[in-house]
Amino acid sequence: MPPDRSSHPAREQLPAAADLIAAHPVATLLIDAEGRIVSANARAESLLNMARSALVGSSVSRVLRIADPRMDAAIWLTDKPLSAYDIQVHAGRNEAVEMDILISPLLDDERWRVVALHVHGQSQTLGMRRASLGIRSATGAAAMLAHEIKNPLSGIRGAAQLIEGEASETARPLTRLICDEVDRIAALIDRMQHFTSNQPLECAPANIYPLLDRAVEIAAAGFARDCPIVRSYDPSLPYAQVNGDALVQIMLNLVKNAVEAVEGQADGAVQVATAYRHGLSVLGTGGKGASPLQIEIQVIDNGPGVPDAIRDGLFSPFISSKRGGQGLGLALVDKLVRDMNGLVQYERDNAGQRSIFRVLLPIGAPQ
Repeated sequence: MPPDRSSHPAREQLPAAADLIAAHPVATLLIDAEGRIVSANARAESLLNMARSALVGSSVSRVLRIADPRMDAAIWLTDKPLSAYDIQVHAGRNEAVEMDILISPLLDDERWRVVALHVHGQSQTLGMRRASLGIRSATGAAAMLAHEIKNPLSGIRGAAQLIEGEASETARPLTRLICDEVDRIAALIDRMQHFTSNQPLECAPANIYPLLDRAVEIAAAGFARDCPIVRSYDPSLPYAQVNGDALVQIMLNLVKNAVEAVEGQADGAVQVATAYRHGLSVLGTGGKGASPLQIEIQVIDNGPGVPDAIRDGLFSPFISSKRGGQGLGLALVDKLVRDMNGLVQYERDNAGQRSIFRVLLPIGAPQ
C-alpha cells in the first residue's frame, strides 16, 4: 500500500502550484523529490505529444531522454536553480530536438522542482544563450567588412603614433589611449571573422575591475563625457573566467546603450555595479557538469526602459528602438557573453524606474 502523502506540505500547496503551471506560457512540468512528474501544462502536453494522464506519475528522465546520459542525474536531482542550454533531448514521443531546460526548486519545499522547457525558437524570448540564423548572418556580414575596417584603423594608429612623438605630457596618455583602442578593435575584428565557426573564445581567470575601469574611462573620455557613471563594486569579488578584450567590448556596448537611454534627462545617470550571485548554474553540453555563474556585473540606468514591442527580441540583431540604430550592439554583447559561458539578461526594476542589464559569468581560479 503506498504511503499516505496527503499531509505533505508541498501536496497541500499543489493546487496553487498547478494553477500557476497551467497558466505558464512555456511548456512546464512539476516534479517531486523522486523525479516523478506531478503536474504538466497544456504546452508540455503539446511539446511532448503526450496526454497529461500519461505524463503524471512518469519519471521525468524517461519522458525527457537526454542524449548524454551522464547529464541526467545532475539535472533532475539538483536542489538549486539550474539552466541547461543547447541540449539534444528526445522529448516524449518525438524525435530529438534542441532545447533549453530551466529548473527551479519550489521556495517552500526545495525537494519539488519546476521544469521549464524552451524549444529553440521559443527560447529566443529569454535573451539568453542561442545561436539564431540572424546572429549568424550579422556576424557573417561583419567578417566580410573586417578587411575594409582594418585599413583605416592602421592609418589612425599610425597618425596617433606620429602625434605622440611631438605631444605634450598631458596629451600623450590620450594618444596612447587611441593606439590601445585601435589594437583592441583590430583584435575584436579578428575574432568577429571567426564568429560563424565553433572556435571557442580564449578565456582565463582575471580580475574584472581593471577591465571595467578601462571601459568606463573610455566611455567617460568619449560618448559619456556629459553623463555621470557611478561605480559600485563589491571588493571581495573573486576572479572571473573571461576574455579581457571581449569583456571590455561588452561593457562599452552596455554603457553606451545606457548613456543613450538617459540622453536629454536632467537627472540621467548610469551605474556600473558588481555583486556575488548565489544559486544560478548553467549546465553546458558535453557532460562537463554545472558551471556556477556567480560573478554578476550590472549596468543600470534611469531611462525610460526598453519598449514592450521589442523586449522579446532585444538581443536579436537588427532590432533597435533608436532612430537610425543598427541593432547590432546588444546582439554582439549576447554573442560574446555566451562565448564566455555566461548569460546576459535585461529587466526593469520593481518600481519601474531603472533598467538593469545583468551579465553573469563563471568564477576563474587566480593564477
